[in-house]
Amino acid sequence: MSRLLPLLAFIALALLLFVGVRMNSGKDNSAIPSPLIGKTAPAMRLPELVLPESRLGIVDLKGKAYVLNVWGSWCVSCRIEHPVITQLAKSGTVVVGYNYKDSPEDAARWLAQYGNPFALVIQDRDGQAALDWGIYGAPETFVIDAAGVVRFKHIGPLTPEIVQEKILPVLQEAP
Repeated sequence: MSRLLPLLAFIALALLLFVGVRMNSGKDNSAIPSPLIGKTAPAMRLPELVLPESRLGIVDLKGKAYVLNVWGSWCVSCRIEHPVITQLAKSGTVVVGYNYKDSPEDAARWLAQYGNPFALVIQDRDGQAALDWGIYGAPETFVIDAAGVVRFKHIGPLTPEIVQEKILPVLQEAP
């Protein structure tokens, strides 16, 4: 009997894991709630990709609603969502690129290869400013209203459906 005990424990643990995964399989994990929703976007001063000596902050972006898209040249999912971001920018939405944990050379090369849909690109090489934003990785997308308040956050690649059903309605409601 004592020889069967580890096997029974393993089976019980596997069963619990299976049930937990099945219960969460229908949930949208990209909609992780952000404590920033409804609050002023965190202050930051980051260099622009094309003008590294220039520092840009959220305060400098107040006055118009925009989409902040977190991306990196190393991010495979960012390549997948890039056509969606490009289309969003072509529709007239101001899209700010937040280049995350990347070198300026790699980021510039990536934008040259895939196209640059961003009104501007800020760079967080070491990822320190991302901590205040609650950024887990890339891609992530935020909608910030004209007053500088975070209205929406999405984790993972954007799809045309997410843009149509979530982002555009939030932008239209933004003051």
